[in-house]
Formats: sequence, structure tokens, C-alpha cells
Amino acid sequence: MGSLYSEYRTWLHAVPAATKLLLLAVLGTLLFLLNDPVGLLTSTAVCCLLFLSLGQTTHSARRLLVSVVIAGLLVAIFHMVMKQPMLGLTSFARLLCASLLGISVTLTTRSSELLEVFEKVLAPLKVFGIKPNRPSMQVALMLRFTEHFFIQWKRLDDAYRVRTGKSGGLKLLAPLTIQMLLSVRRIADTLQVRLGELD
Repeated sequence: MGSLYSEYRTWLHAVPAATKLLLLAVLGTLLFLLNDPVGLLTSTAVCCLLFLSLGQTTHSARRLLVSVVIAGLLVAIFHMVMKQPMLGLTSFARLLCASLLGISVTLTTRSSELLEVFEKVLAPLKVFGIKPNRPSMQVALMLRFTEHFFIQWKRLDDAYRVRTGKSGGLKLLAPLTIQMLLSVRRIADTLQVRLGELD
């Protein structure tokens, strides 16, 4: 599976994964508690500066960010049509801020580091007979497959663009679905072997 993680070191790489996830959870919650447009726009500017401070690390995620911006603009336009411009503005700001924070964490945190954090957080579940490695692996896989989806989409779109000179758009859904199903099957087989060894 591909990964958006960048080997190009930035200041955010040095921050422990647990700290980044905690800040992501806290800041993400604060975004939805904040209703002041000026505060949200200020938060958006800060998140943009944070993202830009990562330099060339962000190159692999720029197309993903463009997709987020387009989705946010569509949401904003919808609310404007419904005569709710302020709601559209706040929705766009929240979506962009949350995405920038999430992408920044993804670009600078290895999957193994995320998995280690999840296992530590879920360690108390051992008291109830639940093995923490399994739910933590499920969460890590969910994050990786979300990331993998966009990577595969980009690769297919690049290949289609080379052949035709234009974007593939919705035509890529069928081959993308097939590739994702094949990836899921390979990972499932690998996990079955690994979990059998852990038992």
C-alpha cells in the first residue's frame, strides 16, 4: 500500500505521534465549538501557515487538498443558495482547517507510530479480555485505506491523463474499485496469517 508519509524531515516530524494525535483531537473539537467567523478565518489562516511550513513535504498531498477545497466550496455555495452564507463560510473554514491538520499529521507520522499510540491507549481493555492490538490495527487500517484510496485515484488519473490528455473523472471509479478490492483481499490474507501467529 502507498503512503502519504514523507521522508523529507520537517519540524513536525520531531513531534511525538501521541502529542500530534492529542492536539489533532483537541483542535478538531475546538473548531466545531467555535462559531465566530473571525475566529474561524483566523484559525484557517493559522492552519494554512502550519501546512505551508512543512515545505516540499506537502507536494504529494496537494491534489488531495485541492479536492478538499473543491468540496468545501460546493458546501459553501449550497448554503449560499439556501440563503445561509455565514453557515457556508463556517462550514468551509471548519472543513479546510480539519483537513489541513489531518493531512499534516499524516504526512509527518509513520503508520507504525500511530499503531503504537493506539495500542497504548487501548491497553486498559486487557482487563476485559480484549487484545488491544486488534482494535488498534483496525483503526490504523481504516486510516491507511482512506489514504490509499486517494493515492490510487491519483495514480489512475495520472495514467489516464498521459494517455488522453485530460482527467479521468468518474470514469476511474470502476478500475479504482477493482484495485481497492484487490488491495483489501491482499491485506486480509496477510492479516489472517499475522493474527494467527499472534494467537
